Amino acid sequence: MEKKNDRGQSGQFEVAFNRIHRCLKEMVKNASNDAFVELLNTGFKNHSIIRRYKNELYQFAKLRNAIVHEKVDVDYYIAEPHKEVVARIEEIADHFEKPPLAISAASTPVFYYYEDALLKDVLKAINKFEFTRFPIYSTNNEYRGLLTSTDIIRWMGRKFSSDVISLENVQVGEVLTKDKNYYVDFVSEKATLYEVEERFDEYHTQDKKLQAVILTENGEKDSKPKGVITPWDLLDPEPNS
Repeated sequence: MEKKNDRGQSGQFEVAFNRIHRCLKEMVKNASNDAFVELLNTGFKNHSIIRRYKNELYQFAKLRNAIVHEKVDVDYYIAEPHKEVVARIEEIADHFEKPPLAISAASTPVFYYYEDALLKDVLKAINKFEFTRFPIYSTNNEYRGLLTSTDIIRWMGRKFSSDVISLENVQVGEVLTKDKNYYVDFVSEKATLYEVEERFDEYHTQDKKLQAVILTENGEKDSKPKGVITPWDLLDPEPNS
């Protein structure tokens, strides 16, 4: 019988599996050993990329053992995985080696306003672009808080009088809810999507609802925003590579 070389489906699968294994060893430092499954069991608690693919990786580990441990010799495998399986593990290996940047899932450009901006301009942005969260800054570029469409509705409800609400000269600073502290975090525009997911998870474990993660040039809150990620932006189960 003719031998299959390592460029066959099994060989490609093993190469991709080893790529992921190398990444796991670099990511997970507190595992009792470097075994693939042990790294999964330890690392999924702190790494959202592992949680995302954990179930598939467990299955790949079983398949890898069946393929590799039953080799007849170094270049001959007794089983061949389906092309779809190989394509999938290679795709996951790509995500481990080069995770998608958070900016790829962020709302850009960011609509942010200064405290002295007019509320009617914010309403125009809501109507045209359907954005619902807006970072607000002082004239000195200091972050003041997050203005949401819900805040605006509540403010309008409080101001409702004689069936008429005059918005002509209302400034954003008047609407910004001073007594409501929304949880907002900041990361560098170079952060990966999985780093942002981990921020949301950290707040969730503390029973805090993170309303948004704002991407800035250097990750500081008083730096110009480059993108905004809300929980809704993370609902897509597959990141773009």
